[in-house]
Amino acid sequence: QVQLVESGGGLVQAGGSLRPSCAASRLTFSTPARGWLRQAPGKEREFVATISWNVGRTAYADSVKGRFTISRDNARNTVYLQMNSLKPEDTAVYYCAVDRQYTYYPGRPLPTEDRQYDYWGQGTQVTVSS
Repeated sequence: QVQLVESGGGLVQAGGSLRPSCAASRLTFSTPARGWLRQAPGKEREFVATISWNVGRTAYADSVKGRFTISRDNARNTVYLQMNSLKPEDTAVYYCAVDRQYTYYPGRPLPTEDRQYDYWGQGTQVTVSS
C-alpha cells in the first residue's frame, strides 16, 4: 500500500513562509502526478498545486499563483510546497496526494480535482495568523 507522509506545516504570521514536504513509499508506478490540496474549516477540499513526476510540469490554483511553488526530489521520492507571502485565508489542512494513472503527454492537463487522486497523506496543519 502506498504511504504518503507530510511534514513541515505549522503556525506563521501573515507574510511569512512555510515549506511542507511529502515523502512517498511503496510507489510501484513511476509516472504519476503528485499534488497538494487543502481543506479549511467548514469548506470543501480544494486544489492547490500539482506536478507531473516524469517531466516536472506544474499547475496551480489561481489563489496561490506567484506565491506557492511545487517541486520534487526524485531521489528522495519527495514533493515540496514552498509557500511564500502567506495569508490568513491560506489556513487549512494541507494534503498531498497521488494520481497513479496520470502520464504526461503534450496537451494533457494535470489533475486538479479531488476525485482524480487515488492516494492521500494524513494532512499537515498550516495556520496563518493576521
